[in-house]
Amino acid sequence: MRDIVLSALVGALLILVFKHPVLGAYLWAWLGLMNPHKMTYGFARSLPFAYLAALATVVALALTSKRQALPWNGITKLQIALLVWMTVTCFFALAPEEQVRERWIFVMKIQVMLFVTWMLVRNSSELRWLVWVVVLSVAFFGVKGGIYTITTGGGGRVWGPPGGMLEENNALAVALIMLLPLMYFLRETEPRRWVRATLVFMMITCAFSILGSQSRGALLALVAMAFILGLKSKYPVRVSLGLALLVGVAIVFMPDSWTNRMETIKTYGEDGSAMSRIWTWTTLWNAAVDRPFVGAGFQADHPHVFDRYAPTDGVYEQFTGRVYVAHSIYFQMLGEHGFVGLGLFLALLATVWITAGRLARRGAQDAEFASWMPTLMRMSQVSMIGYLVGGAFLSLAYLDLPYYIFSFVILCEVLVRKKAAAAAASGDGRGAVRGPEGSPGSTPGQGRVTAGPKRPPAGVLPR
Repeated sequence: MRDIVLSALVGALLILVFKHPVLGAYLWAWLGLMNPHKMTYGFARSLPFAYLAALATVVALALTSKRQALPWNGITKLQIALLVWMTVTCFFALAPEEQVRERWIFVMKIQVMLFVTWMLVRNSSELRWLVWVVVLSVAFFGVKGGIYTITTGGGGRVWGPPGGMLEENNALAVALIMLLPLMYFLRETEPRRWVRATLVFMMITCAFSILGSQSRGALLALVAMAFILGLKSKYPVRVSLGLALLVGVAIVFMPDSWTNRMETIKTYGEDGSAMSRIWTWTTLWNAAVDRPFVGAGFQADHPHVFDRYAPTDGVYEQFTGRVYVAHSIYFQMLGEHGFVGLGLFLALLATVWITAGRLARRGAQDAEFASWMPTLMRMSQVSMIGYLVGGAFLSLAYLDLPYYIFSFVILCEVLVRKKAAAAAASGDGRGAVRGPEGSPGSTPGQGRVTAGPKRPPAGVLPR
């Protein structure tokens, strides 16, 4: 039954994509983040839904006039530069060519569809829907895992969607940490009370799911994210106290087995899992030092790399002959793409953060954006904190979720630039244009110019 329902739903959406191309961007995000076909048990499990969604969306993009030019700013320049450098390092990779090519295709496929998304999401309403799709695609597993954690008394371990990059318990936990600030944004800008209440329920259950993953890195990321969320929220004291109470209650609820596992953070030298990560990071560091520009290339978790660069003395003797993934976005980029690749990656992260802060300040000064853009940009920064801290212990450098958060920043800058261009075209130096941009019946520069547009009600996102 699941197979039939899912196939019918995806089939209907594929048809609608040609009438409303932006649906293709939503469909791709949903399929990529949630992997719903992996939760079926029949013919749908092996159907190429993502491929069909990508094909339909690209064709619809080529045929439609409902698109915009590819945004071109500091973020996109660095992101493209990083992709170009990843391509260059493929020619010097140490892993077998077939494996390197397969990984390159996987990464490029995600990135190309992000570019398509940027061209199809054209206004604030479509951007809000994209945030909803991203949140719900992963929060489904967070709510489900949170309920499981509560009903089992924290005795089980929460896992992510099968067959995807979030399948591992640690990866799902970090993804949920990144989504909590976006849930906060949706709640703060949602006028319907029942939706706000639902989002609160989602946040609580996702917090329990994060702890139920029993991920030590996720615990550190959760604390860091919650601290910054409190600072960045509209009501810092109230939100900080609420988050501290929520996390504190959830931790007290967890069993002794969970507490004992978390306490190993203080004694990492006695923990084999932690020491294996340090051994892997040393291996990738050695590869980068030997090949500072190109690193070891994609698929650095290969015997060729570890046989050549892994330390074998002292406490590391027990790991000789083994191969591990990077378990860190920083060492993953360093080991696979050298210091150049790591530098581009860090520059991209810094540029996203700075741009989000600038847009938060700019949006607060514009009546059209003031009710939602500053909150979204600040929460995007908070999400990045979760990624930066949690990603320090996981191989999530190519995960699409953080790049969707980058996309929110890119698309907000597009809206601000459009508003400025429309104001210049209409002759209004203060950028006041009647009606929210992208709304039905409104085009840039169209309508009566006003000196002081009326401020929308608090918490209501222009639609």
